[in-house]
Amino acid sequence: MNEHTRAVGVIAVHPRGFGFLDLETPTGEGTTSAFVPPPALNRFLAGDRVEARLVPQEGGRLMADDLVLRERRATALVGDVVSRRGKLFLKLDPTQANTDWPLLITGKAPEAGECWVAEVEGDQLKAVRPVAEAERGLERVLVQFDLHERYPEFKVPPLDRSDRRDLRGVPTVTIDAPSSRDLDDAISAFPADAEGYVRVLVSIADVDAAVPEGSPLDLDARRRSTSVYLPGRVIPMLPRALSEDALSLLPGVERGAMTVELRIDPEGEVVATDIYPSLIASDARLDYERVAAFLDGGEGEDLPEVALEPLRWARTAAARIGASRSTRGGVRLLREEVKFVLDADGEPVEAEARHTNSAHLLIERLMVAANEAVATWMHARGLPAVYRVHPAPEAAAVRALVRSAQLAGFEPGLGKGLSPRALAAFEQQFADTPQAPAMYAVLAQALGPARYTVHPSSHFGLGAPLYLHFTSPIRRYADLMVHRMVKAYLRGSRDRQAGEAAVEAVCGHINEQAWQATKAEAKRRFQLAARLFSHRIGAALRGHVVAVKRFGLIVQLEGEGVSGTIPTEALPDGPYQFEAAAQALVGDRLAFGVGMRVHVEVVRTDELLGRIELALI
Repeated sequence: MNEHTRAVGVIAVHPRGFGFLDLETPTGEGTTSAFVPPPALNRFLAGDRVEARLVPQEGGRLMADDLVLRERRATALVGDVVSRRGKLFLKLDPTQANTDWPLLITGKAPEAGECWVAEVEGDQLKAVRPVAEAERGLERVLVQFDLHERYPEFKVPPLDRSDRRDLRGVPTVTIDAPSSRDLDDAISAFPADAEGYVRVLVSIADVDAAVPEGSPLDLDARRRSTSVYLPGRVIPMLPRALSEDALSLLPGVERGAMTVELRIDPEGEVVATDIYPSLIASDARLDYERVAAFLDGGEGEDLPEVALEPLRWARTAAARIGASRSTRGGVRLLREEVKFVLDADGEPVEAEARHTNSAHLLIERLMVAANEAVATWMHARGLPAVYRVHPAPEAAAVRALVRSAQLAGFEPGLGKGLSPRALAAFEQQFADTPQAPAMYAVLAQALGPARYTVHPSSHFGLGAPLYLHFTSPIRRYADLMVHRMVKAYLRGSRDRQAGEAAVEAVCGHINEQAWQATKAEAKRRFQLAARLFSHRIGAALRGHVVAVKRFGLIVQLEGEGVSGTIPTEALPDGPYQFEAAAQALVGDRLAFGVGMRVHVEVVRTDELLGRIELALI
C-alpha cells in the first residue's frame, strides 16, 4: 500500500479522544480498520462517513488522516452546556465526539450546566430544548440511537373477517409478563387423539391486515425494524394505538390472526403443519408466574377454568418438543436477565435477576417449534422467506471457548470442532452453577450473532436445520415480511422467487437495526447500573472475566447481573500486552484471561459512559 491510498469508512470514537475508521472495503492485506489520532478526529462525530488517507504504520497497522466528510448521519445530539470566553458549547458523550461543539442560539439561551438537545447544522449545533436532570441518561440514548415515537398518520381499518377460519370457540390464552402491552401470540391445545398426537395452535396477530405493504406506516416500521425495550421505556416499532390496542390479542376481543397448527407425536416430532388466517378471541390474559404455579404445583385457583385443560396439553406438547430438541443439541434461548426496578422519578433503586420458570420455557418451546415449522413449510414449497441463520463457530472461537471454560473451572473437551449436541453437553456443565451468567456471556461471544437472510441455512445455536421468525410481527419487521410471503402464497400468488435481491437488501438493514437496538438497550442498562453502583463505592464482590480488551478486563459480577471494568493500567505487576488470539492480557509475572474468577472492589462509576470501574482485591 502506498502512502496516498484513500478509502471510505465510518468513524468510531473512543472515550480517550482518539478513534477508528471502520473501512467499507478491507485493504488488500485484509485490514478492516485504521487508527484516527485525536487531531484528525476534531470536528467529526461517531457515525460520520468519511474519506481518509491511509498511512501504513509499524506492525502492519494503518493510521487515517486528512479526513473529508462524505455523510453526516447524526441529526441531533445531547450534552451538557459549557461556557468558555462568553460562548456556549455542548459537551457531548465522549463516545460521540472528542471535542465540545459550539451552540447556535435562536431562542432562549441555555445556561451552563444544563443538559440540552441540539440539532446538527453543519459544524454547529442548534439548541432545541432542555432535558430534565432525571432524564439525562435516557435522553442521551434516545437521541444517539434516533429513537422516538413520531409515526406517520394512519387509520385503523375495520377487521376483515372473510376467508378466516373461525376459532372463537376454541379455548385460547395469552401468557406474558404483567407489564407487557403488545400481546402478539396466543396458544390453544387439544387433548391427544387415539394415536397420541397432540394438536397445538399458535395464533399470531395479523399485523399485515392493518399495515398495508408500502404504506407510510409500513415504510416507517421497516426503517425501525424492531421495537426497542429500554428499562422503564419501550419504543414500539408500531404506534401504540396498534401495538398495544388494535392489534394486541387482548382478552375478550375479536382479532385477526395467522394461526400455525402443529400436530405433535408422542416423541416430540412435528408431523404436520397447517398455516391459515383465523379469527380468534382470547379467553384469558395470563402471566408467567401464575401459569408456572399451576404447571409446577397445580395451583390453578386464580386461573379461569377455561384455561386449565389447554395449559395441561400445552405442557405435554412443550415437554415432547423439549425432549426431541435435546437429542439434536443446541443451547437454551432463555437466560437470566437483570431487571432494574425504577421509582416514580425513573431512579434505579434495585437490580434483580429475572429468572426463567416453567411457563417461560413452555412458551419458548412452542414459539420456537412454530417458527421452525413455518421455515420448513415454506422451504418445502420453494417460497421466498427471511431465514434466521446462525453459522457454526470457527475453530479459533472454539479454542478460545475451551480456554475460557478451563479458566472458569470447566473441562469442555471439545476437540477440534463443535457440534450442536456437544454444545448442549457443555452447557449442562455450568447451566445451574453460580458461574452460569458469566459462562453464557463467554459462550455468546464464541457463537457470534444470528442474522436474517433470504438464503436458507441452519441455526447452529438451536440445532435447527431451518429457522425463521414468525411469532412477533408487532415488534419485529422480519416476522411481518414472512407473514406477507405466507399470505401471498395462500392467496394463490406464485410470482415471487426465493432469494430475491431486494429482500436480501432489507435483511441487511434489519440486521443493522437489530444490532443498534441491542446497543441502545445495553447502553441504558449500563447507565442505570452505574447510577445504582454509585452508592456502593468500596463494595467487595466476586466475578468472572467475560471479555479481555486492550483497555482492560470486563468482569461479570456474581449475583448482580451487571459487569464492570478493570483498566489495564490498574492491574498489578504491569505492563501488559494484549494477545488477541488468546483473549488475554499477559505480563511478566501474571496473565489474565476470559473465564478467570476474580475478587474486586468498586472504585468509581461514570453514568455518562455507563461504566463501573473495579480494582482487584
